[in-house]
Amino acid sequence: MLRVEGVTKRYGSLVALDGVGFTVKPGQIVGFLGPNGAGKTTAMRAIMGLITIDGGEVTWRDGPVGAVLRRRFGYMPAERGMYQRMRVRDHLVYYAKLSGRRGAAVDRAADEWLERLGLTERGGDTVQSLSSGNQQRVQVALALLNDPDLLVLDEPFAGLDPIAVEMLGEVLREQVARGAALLLSSHQLDLVAEVCSAVVIVDRGRVLLRGDVAQLRASSTTRYVEVEFTTPTTWRPTGEVTVSDDGRRYRVTLAAGTDATRLIAEAHVRGDVVAYSFAPPDLSEVFLAAVGRDAFDDPPPDEPTEADG
Repeated sequence: MLRVEGVTKRYGSLVALDGVGFTVKPGQIVGFLGPNGAGKTTAMRAIMGLITIDGGEVTWRDGPVGAVLRRRFGYMPAERGMYQRMRVRDHLVYYAKLSGRRGAAVDRAADEWLERLGLTERGGDTVQSLSSGNQQRVQVALALLNDPDLLVLDEPFAGLDPIAVEMLGEVLREQVARGAALLLSSHQLDLVAEVCSAVVIVDRGRVLLRGDVAQLRASSTTRYVEVEFTTPTTWRPTGEVTVSDDGRRYRVTLAAGTDATRLIAEAHVRGDVVAYSFAPPDLSEVFLAAVGRDAFDDPPPDEPTEADG
């Protein structure tokens, strides 16, 4: 199990990480969420030993993480650090050797991941000749070459089309099914909700929320009733109400514990209801409630950008 405990990192007067702590278990995908400058990338770099932390510790299976152990980790940074003029397959072969593979295992690993990620036909192309999405696939392949025990992926879905997103989701599930622990960051919260069983939400270097996705949603004090009528319908339910422009879809905000049966029955009286739902906030709303909507404003000038934190 990966354990990050009380990790602190300062850049001059700026505290990039302030006592950050969380765990990632084998067979688990944890989403690492936060606005730009929240500290996600800094924390991932700390896990990989790419920066020196000022306090706290990072352990794997209750032991310190050294250079030899990190060879069993797979890391994909948000910024691309590939050799642009190197051919794709050569790049994978080179990284496979760096990860400790030898002999036929090197070629086998390179070819398997080229095929799995749909890059076989591009194996002879240079990295710089690839589209942004295909370069992202190469980066994912580099992180997966050594069948890592721990995967740390910074924005793995960025730049991918819907087909590639679905394929990558399947690949990540395969990795945790074989027992890998997986930590990933993403701004695409719908994808995080789909693939992650738990999340850690950070802002300004501090952990605001962490836990099981379903439990975090259920613990919200808010619930939503959504009703769709067949035709435009005038309805004035009690509560905070949002109505679509065409007057067919209503969303009513209620307190958790409210019995929504009466409200839905009332909607049936007002018109022909084609669909309705009663649910807690989705992950994006949990996120916004935790960090505040102004978290998406530009960070202060002295705050790290996402590439730095």
